[in-house]
Amino acid sequence: MLAALLLTGCIASGGSTPPPSTTPSVVAQTAPASNAPLETTQASTKVPVYWIGRSGADISLYREFRDITGDENPITTALRIMMAQKPLDHDFFTPWQDPASLATSISGKNIITVDMSRDAFNSNLDAGMAERAVQQLVYTASAAASTSGLVNSGQQIQVVILVDGHKDFMAFGQVKLGGPMARDASLVAPVWIIDPQEDMSLPGGPVKFNGRSTDTAKALRWQIQRESGTGEKSDYLNGQTTASTVPGEGGVFSFAVTLAQGKYELRVSQLGGPAGATELNTDTRTFSVR
Repeated sequence: MLAALLLTGCIASGGSTPPPSTTPSVVAQTAPASNAPLETTQASTKVPVYWIGRSGADISLYREFRDITGDENPITTALRIMMAQKPLDHDFFTPWQDPASLATSISGKNIITVDMSRDAFNSNLDAGMAERAVQQLVYTASAAASTSGLVNSGQQIQVVILVDGHKDFMAFGQVKLGGPMARDASLVAPVWIIDPQEDMSLPGGPVKFNGRSTDTAKALRWQIQRESGTGEKSDYLNGQTTASTVPGEGGVFSFAVTLAQGKYELRVSQLGGPAGATELNTDTRTFSVR
């Protein structure tokens, strides 16, 4: 059964809304286990935030790291950014609204509880997009808890969502909340560029690129285009790489090239089809070298 992923309401503080598309509908993930790898603990002044973006014909979850502001705990901070701010990458968006109240807590069993006011859901979504929005929250909350060391990233993390302190609220009128939810690995983008982030300015010389691919069996083609003074882009460098197959590394890939001063766009694609010559999934990132 195919469900049209339509955003028929306004998008709060989001990036560009994708045109309507058709993708398989998704059932809410409430199972106690997930094969979506967690982020690792790191000493940083940034928190991970997930957004929704297009990946080929599907709509998937992508991650950015954002600066920590204020004195709220990292989970609340990350969720507040997800609901109230714009993603750095203009290809991403969020259907959430900035709620009047938002609080988070963690139990001793790695269960994160998020309690928010119902005004966070003031967008009209179909079932498929509503499920992606709920998973956007689950991914963001669990990632912020893991990177900040608030939970044991070696154990399963679940998220319980309450609305005005109550269970059984229907998120966007589509997804029933209140039960423990785990990450749904099927909703993560097949390939995404982690570093550099969108519109980042980098020092000249060797530039290292990092990313993640969900299918380590597929080779990855990367292309770098350089932008001229008139805004036209031309091919500059290209090559291939592979994602790591080491358990626990989550299909990460990395490569480095030396770039002169200028503005560039990086394009990374999974390869498949006959002779592995077809670009199946692609992510792009604009950056500059000073």
